[in-house]
Amino acid sequence: MSVVLITGAASGIGAATAHEAVRRGHRVAIADIDMAGASLLATALGPAACAVQLDIRDEKAWEAAFDTVASRFGPVEVLINNAGIIHTGYARQLSMAQHRHMVDVNLVGPMTGMMTALPRMRAQGRGHIITICSMSSFMPLIGYTSYGATKHALRAFHHSVAIEEQGGPVTFSIIHPPGTRTPMLEQEMADPSSVITFAEKPLDPEQVASMIVDAIAKKPLEVVHPALAGRFQRVAGVFPRLMHFAIPRVAAMARRRSPGAGPGPVTAREQGGSR
Repeated sequence: MSVVLITGAASGIGAATAHEAVRRGHRVAIADIDMAGASLLATALGPAACAVQLDIRDEKAWEAAFDTVASRFGPVEVLINNAGIIHTGYARQLSMAQHRHMVDVNLVGPMTGMMTALPRMRAQGRGHIITICSMSSFMPLIGYTSYGATKHALRAFHHSVAIEEQGGPVTFSIIHPPGTRTPMLEQEMADPSSVITFAEKPLDPEQVASMIVDAIAKKPLEVVHPALAGRFQRVAGVFPRLMHFAIPRVAAMARRRSPGAGPGPVTAREQGGSR
């Protein structure tokens, strides 16, 4: 069993992953900017879990988090980069501060975590980095401009590092869940700009958590879910004309399914988990 650090683990996918990892016998560090929420969950999960304060944008906080976990459970063997945020709204409706906030949390934050973990894992001779990305990493979506851009970039960075480290002691997996029933999804569903959310049936966070914890043992290079729809999105994302044809039609279909939209753009939820 492994020592696992999960970011954005106080709620959503991260919290469900912490539950599942502890259930399967791992020791889990619940890392989140929301220390109160992380502490509550750690207490509920018992001695195999601990809470760690972590703003993933802060390099020193990352170093402190790894040191804290090492003093409690031993060196981190698995890093699950899960934390993420979204500011909903069309690109023109968002301020540059909101665009930059998503870049800082969704891209620079996981990058910082990987660059903190990598030398430590190399030195200890073992490690596994799991990046929780998004199906939006394969194609641009209406209402997800900067969010999708960060996920495109995160996927590229993850695979680039993984290729650089081939043959070394650190393994890499990246997982792309679809819409998942979390506070982030509730936020998206309340905003008419994010109507494309209704194009697919969302998963429960426990379903995504099972995939993530499976990856600790199986170490897949990349997981797309659902597999069939994921293949279509990956192909469509390669061809601009196909994207420009298909995405507005998917959005129109989603609009017909929508039970009604809320008042408009919503403030982001901080580091609660990836979509």
